[in-house]
Amino acid sequence: MNAGGISERAGYGRRERCGHFREDRSGRVMIEIETRGTHETYFYLMPLITLTTDFGETDHFAGVMKGVILSLAPRATIVDITHGVTPFETAEAAFTIGEAARYFPKKTIHVVVVDPGVGSERRPILVEAEGQYFLAPDNGVLSLILARSRCKVRRLANRRFQLKEVSNTFHGRDIFAPAAAHLARGAKPAQFGPLVNDPLRTPIGEPTRIGTRCWAGAVMKVDRFGNLITNYHVSRFPQVQTRPIVLNAGVHTVEKVVRCYAEAEPGTPVALVGSSGYLEIALNQGSAAKALGLGTGASLELSIY
Repeated sequence: MNAGGISERAGYGRRERCGHFREDRSGRVMIEIETRGTHETYFYLMPLITLTTDFGETDHFAGVMKGVILSLAPRATIVDITHGVTPFETAEAAFTIGEAARYFPKKTIHVVVVDPGVGSERRPILVEAEGQYFLAPDNGVLSLILARSRCKVRRLANRRFQLKEVSNTFHGRDIFAPAAAHLARGAKPAQFGPLVNDPLRTPIGEPTRIGTRCWAGAVMKVDRFGNLITNYHVSRFPQVQTRPIVLNAGVHTVEKVVRCYAEAEPGTPVALVGSSGYLEIALNQGSAAKALGLGTGASLELSIY
């Protein structure tokens, strides 16, 4: 089975000889195969479905979500972005999907389940943004997506696109996974529920000015290496690459800026612009998070001179 959910024999393997891609009126991509002279066979290529959760790898939760999706959409292709989001950390989830989504093709369906309020009055939503779809709880996990583009937001209210029984503790299985499968099969966003005008947007992506040369910010994510990824982006703060800075992190102060990790002296916390364009606090071959005693959500102050 290949990326489109079509066997080599049925589609891609014979493409040069007898097949080509095209879109139908709804924008779904399909491959057209000439089988016997004038006869043609059509296979729809399902959009990718990604999963971002805090479920980890030891429990069955992520696997169950995949089972639900594949039961409803057997040709779906599922991509795990990560199941390692720190439990309950919606800001970290927002950063993760905000950065990952930009590298996926149009029409990708992203499912984000970091949901400490599952079973409460918080809404399950479908967001159309940047030519892609996002299914998630309305708890701030899509804040970066909502902040950087024009979006259309709907509440997932149509029980037709949910499992028959919906629990109070596992909406990833009962609501978001089946919604992703039905969306991949061609259901229209408008079928899922009414428009939402006030989705929750948390201010994780926007540092606030607190002085002439000073901005309050926060740690958005601690990566596997212990780097502290902040919400100071180089597009807004290009001066961090050319001018002296002071980054106050708790009781610690970071002043040295380097281009790459290898430029830092071992044991000395430094600042650098990471691959996503955000200012990071790092420790060469060590964990800045452990050394400074900081984690996701920690308050920071950046001064530029």
